[in-house]
Formats: sequence, C-alpha cells, structure tokens
Amino acid sequence: MTIETPLLDQVSIPADLRKLDDEQLPQLAKELRDEMLDAVSVTGGHLGAGLGVVELTIALHHVFDTPHDRIIWDVGHQCYPHKILTGRRDRIRTLRKEGGLSGFTKRAESEYDPFGAAHSSTSISAGLGMAEAAKLSGTPRNVVSIIGDGSITAGMAYEAMNNAGGVDARQIVILNDNDMSIAPPTGAMSHYLARLVSGKTYRTIRETAKHINERLPEFIADKARKTEEYARGFWTGGTLFEELGFYYVGPIDGHKLEVLLPILRNVRDSDQGPILVHVVTEKGKGYAPAEGARDKLHAVARFNVVTGEQAKSIPNAPSYTKVFGQSLVQEAQEDDKIVGVTAAMPGGTGIDIFQEAFPERTYDVGIAEQHAVTFAAGLASEGYKPFCAIYSTFLQRAYDQVVHDVSIQQLPVRFPIDRAGFVGADGATHAGSFDIAYLSCLPGFTVMAAADEAELKHMVATAAAYDEGPLSFRYPRGEGVGVELPDRGQILEIGKGRITREGSKIALLSFGSRHADCLQAAEELEEYGLSTTVADARFAKPLDTELVERLARNHEVLITVEEGSTGGFGAMVLHHLAASGALDVGLKIRTLTMPDVYVDQMSPANMIKYAGLDTKGIVQAVFSALDRRDAQPASA
Repeated sequence: MTIETPLLDQVSIPADLRKLDDEQLPQLAKELRDEMLDAVSVTGGHLGAGLGVVELTIALHHVFDTPHDRIIWDVGHQCYPHKILTGRRDRIRTLRKEGGLSGFTKRAESEYDPFGAAHSSTSISAGLGMAEAAKLSGTPRNVVSIIGDGSITAGMAYEAMNNAGGVDARQIVILNDNDMSIAPPTGAMSHYLARLVSGKTYRTIRETAKHINERLPEFIADKARKTEEYARGFWTGGTLFEELGFYYVGPIDGHKLEVLLPILRNVRDSDQGPILVHVVTEKGKGYAPAEGARDKLHAVARFNVVTGEQAKSIPNAPSYTKVFGQSLVQEAQEDDKIVGVTAAMPGGTGIDIFQEAFPERTYDVGIAEQHAVTFAAGLASEGYKPFCAIYSTFLQRAYDQVVHDVSIQQLPVRFPIDRAGFVGADGATHAGSFDIAYLSCLPGFTVMAAADEAELKHMVATAAAYDEGPLSFRYPRGEGVGVELPDRGQILEIGKGRITREGSKIALLSFGSRHADCLQAAEELEEYGLSTTVADARFAKPLDTELVERLARNHEVLITVEEGSTGGFGAMVLHHLAASGALDVGLKIRTLTMPDVYVDQMSPANMIKYAGLDTKGIVQAVFSALDRRDAQPASA
C-alpha cells in the first residue's frame, strides 16, 4: 500500500501551493491547521486568530502571485499559517523565542512580509502606499490588505479608505469579520450574490448604468442613484464602504474555499478601483477547545493539544495589573467621580476588574487610543476623574491628543501605563520604551513609576486625589516582587522620592521597576567595601531635586537606573545637575537605560540582562565609573 506524501510537505513556498488543484486545498487546510496547533502548543502565542484564517491564507497565496503581489496582514496575530506557507515551516517552533521567528510579520524576516506590523489598523494605509508606488513605477501588481473587524473600527483605517477612494487606487481590502460584529453571511443566496457582484458581467452592467445615469436630468438621476444605493444596501450592506469609494463584495463564508477562490480571482482580475471583500470567519475554527472558549484562545501559553489545557506557572505575587485594578476599585468606592477608560484592552489593563464593580463608570472605546485620550479629557473638563488605562506602546498612538487635548489645557487625566519596559516574547513592537521620555518633556505633567506593587497602590491613591493637572504612573508586565501590600494606598507627596537604604560612597537612584535589582546590587557592592545608598525616585517629574542634589553631593558615584529609553529619567537628572552646577565637583555619574536599539523577542530576564539593567549590570556600571573593572570582594 502506497502512503501518499502529505500535501503540506509538498509546499515549501506559495509557488508550490499554486501547483495544487482547487480540490486539494481543503485537505491542505486541515494539515496546515494541525501543523499550527502542534507548533503553538510548544511555543505559546496567538492561536485563535490564526486558526480562523487558515482557508483565507491558502486562498490568498493560491490566487495571488506572492511575493510579487503584496499581502499585508493587519496587526499580525493571524500570521502563523502565512509563515508556515512562506518558507518558515522549519522554524515555526521558534516563534517568539530568542533568535527565532517574530510573532508578527517582519520585513527583515521574509520577502513575503512586505510590511511589519504588531499595532492595529495600519494595513490599509500601508497597502495604499504600495499600490500607488506600483502605479507610479508602472509595475502591474495586486496589493491586498487584510484587516479585522476590531481593527477597522480605528480612525486610521477610515482615513486610509477615504484616501484610497479619492485616488481610485488599485487596492483590495479584505475585512476579516471574525466576531460577526457587522453581519453574518446569509447562506447560499449571499454567497451567490457576492460571487455575482464580483464578476465582470455585473460590474460592466453596473458601470454602464452609472454612465447612462450621468446623462439623465438631475432630478431623475438623483432618484436613480438613491434607488440603486438602497438596493445595494438592502442586498449586500455595502453602502458605508461604497460611500468611501470602495466597491463592496460580501459578506462571504471565509471557511469555504469553493466560495473564496472564485471571488478572489474575480477581484484580482478586475480593473475596478479599490475593492472591499467582506469575509466572515470563526476565530479558533477547527479546534474545539478554542471554539468553546470565550476568548477563542486568542493568546495562549504552551498547551496540551488534546485537552487545550494550558501550562500555567504558579505566581509568587499578584500581578501589577491586578493590583492596579483592585486599587482603583478601592478608590472608586469612596469617590463616585472616578471613571475607567480603556481602548479595547480591559483585561490587559485591569479595567475589567473595575468594570465588574462599576459597569456604568467604565468605557471601552475600542481600538481608538486617540479618541480614548480626548474622551477622557472631556470627562476631566466636567469634573470627573478619568483613569485612561493604555499600554505604554499603544499610548504612543495618541501622543498629539496627550499634548494638545490634555497637557496644554492642564486637564487632570490620569494615565495608568501598563506593560512599561520590556515585555518578552512580543519584542520591540510591544515594549514600553518611550513613555518616560515623551511625557517628562511636557510642561506641568506629573510622571511617576512604581518600584513595587505596594508603591503602585500608593500611586493609584495619589492619582485619585490629585487634580492639579495630568498625571501618569507606569508599571511593568507580570507579577510584583512580593512585598506586603497595605490595606489602602497612601497619598504620596508630589515630587518627593524616598531613601530605602543608607550608604556613603555609591548612590543608586532607581525610577520604577529596577529598584529591587538596585537593592540587590547594593548588597553585592558592600562585599567589595563600597557602602551604597539606594533611593527610589518615584517621580521623574516633578523631579525631587533636593534628593538628587543630596545624592550627588554626598557620594562619589551616582547611577540612575530605569527600564526606559534614553532621554528619560536619567536625562532629567543630568539636566538638573548640569544646570545646578552639582556636576562641577567631579561626581562620577552614569545613566542606565534600555539600549538605543530595538530589542527582538527573548525572555524578559534576558532582555534585562542584555540591557545591563539587572543586578550584575548595575554592579558593573559602578566598577566602570570607579575604573575598578577587576575589583575583588573585600573578604577575598
């Protein structure tokens, strides 16, 4: 008996896939889904979204001439099947690991990734740029942007579609509707109509009718336009997209290859301007544990393929996110002006904890960080106390609103900034690198960072009480350091840090999450006869200048430590010391920050080590400042 070679083993790159017959593709889909499940069970990562686009991924690479034709995946949560089909199957079990494949699309990784992504709602804009570049260079090329029903809610997507419609771009947008938030398919008739309206005959008739309509008297033409628009909206729901200049096709079942393939061929061969194909898929498709899970197993740790049970480590301390959410509830129980705002990340930010207690005071505005910030500013202008909880990396998307709508008006919007610092497997795109720098430069902005989970409770209480202007407090991803939590947070004095260990020769001044490493470094430095002070700055702005000057005046070496980019807390300290003349006494000072590069995915501990922000790195910075690189412990 002959055992046939699995189809997936015959497909190394999309050119191999295009050699297969349409009838073979459902079997390939099954094999691809199984391969993805097996890989992610080992690596962890984003599972549900990729399972939902297996058929769509196959259809796209079967119909379009990639990599010459461009396929741009929005965000990239769903790109694992794409990676398997584009020459990276042999490395798929290195996903999100140090030296391995990125969990998102990445230009440096493959020619099949024409545009890198990890933040949402960029694919249509990027695709439009590529489509116009092809037109300018006279290169025949299809450009396909795939965007989810969540991502398309962001304003940037509509800005891009408005632009694409305005220039009549040769661009295809596929709306991957995996939550049925717009409209589910309506059975065979819907599929038939979608295939019909994407075909050349229908397009020709419709365009002819439009030309005839232009010759009619205005009042008749207007009636005809409204009738045609009503009919299109009634049958296919495409009116909104057509108002933006897109030719709408759908909705269609994204798991039926016999439906997907002819429609994609029709739009590929069309000479129409921008086209939007509305595809309905099921997140987690084909894997029962994902289909039955509330979140469709969007993001998972390593798991058992048979049961879906994930490998979970037992936490040693509560997560910072949980501490924030619970602390905010405590404050809100005493203050009915406190409101929670998030941009599609209630679970990731801890706002879901607040939402359970105060649903009427919680606002999830969707993937719309710009709107979230200005919405919070509006609440603050009317006397409410909005806590606008956004990841550091996503707050970058709303920077103009932070400056123009909040900072200039000195409105007391509170910004809890989760995922501050390195984030591990998600790499550079999700690292909270720049918020210290981009907020500390704003006049009147109070910028805090929590050294541990108890300090975070204090900062939540401080933010609730503070109404003099905008305020932020940052904290890292993951669990706290294990300190005892107070029953209730205390209100901190604005602009005042604290000494946590007294010494005489070396001063370690930390801002935020590396404070525990500074304490450990002080212990090690004592073994070398170097008496060390450790201070927790708490505030980058307003800076505790009295504390900084005291440390500079009474110590030979001052090391600032922060899990943020250059230009942040250390720069604030240097600026003050230079202006005050404290550097004139010969102080040896070093600023430890994230390296001035984008750090690819690796474990958080290795990221900290690579940056020199761990205990060893801090000790080495002291020896470097003292020019004692070969120092030995005093007991040696």
